[in-house]
Amino acid sequence: MDAVRQQNLDLRVHDRVALDEIELYAEMLSAVASAERPLTIAEIDMVLGVRQSEAGRRELAPQD
Repeated sequence: MDAVRQQNLDLRVHDRVALDEIELYAEMLSAVASAERPLTIAEIDMVLGVRQSEAGRRELAPQD
């Protein structure tokens, strides 16, 4: 990175989507590490905050 671009770089800017994905990945790794067997789809959905809708579709559960 050249000096001009480096001066204009604001280190306070965060990519919220990337940080959320990293958090989900960390939660998934933690669940897998503590499991004694492969996780089921239902267990993975629970870790990721996914639920089954009345129509049978999987959707994100509302966050608290």
